[in-house]
Amino acid sequence: MHITDSHAHLYSEQFKPDRLDALHRAQEAGVRTIVMPNVDHSSIDAMLELEAQAPDTCFAMMGLHPCSVTRSFERDLYEVETWLGRRPFAAVGEAGLDLYWDKSLFAEQQEALKIQLEMAKKHQLPIVLHTREAFAETVALVEAAQDGTLRGVFHCFSGTPAEAEQAIKLGFLLGIGGVATFKNGGADKVLPGLDLKHLLLETDCPYLAPVPHRGKRNEPAYLPLVLRRVAELLGKDVEEVAEATTRNAAALFNL
Repeated sequence: MHITDSHAHLYSEQFKPDRLDALHRAQEAGVRTIVMPNVDHSSIDAMLELEAQAPDTCFAMMGLHPCSVTRSFERDLYEVETWLGRRPFAAVGEAGLDLYWDKSLFAEQQEALKIQLEMAKKHQLPIVLHTREAFAETVALVEAAQDGTLRGVFHCFSGTPAEAEQAIKLGFLLGIGGVATFKNGGADKVLPGLDLKHLLLETDCPYLAPVPHRGKRNEPAYLPLVLRRVAELLGKDVEEVAEATTRNAAALFNL
């Protein structure tokens, strides 16, 4: 069985002691493809080093995370644009809006997202969206930028059925991760009404580990737990969900 982890920070410092072991565990669990979002300038070297070590498994994105947006974000986006023009990447991202921790830089986050949406169109790449406490605001910017060529995924989606419908109408996929296994995660109210063609699987490791590892470091080897939960909620075979979500990821990221 081939499973794709469409969003994993496997290059993170949290994996420094056992990164290659974690990669081996993932492969043993059937996770054969791992797509890695960039965070900011500080994560590029580690991400590209891991991609070089496992070029058939790990694929890098390039972008600026909303929580890394500062008042001098233009300098960071210049570096993102330079990298996008230098070599191929799977996507622009992760980009987006985050109002959970700090609202003081919201205007800068909005401008950074607008610029990255244009980068995605310019380079004909999908964009991977992080949205926390800011779904409506993110949708408004995506709607304004959508010219029929913009595509991507709302990663770590845990919204309402209406929000899922909004994202899908915009031509975007939904990234489903460990939250789907949480008792009050809300996936039971959203997933049963969705078609498999709209879904990707992800861990967002080292964050959001699925039950029964909740609260611990997450890793790609735990993705089958998410897979089984999604299959259960959709009333589908595990193999069918694995195949469909891997196919969706391959098409979106041109893998």
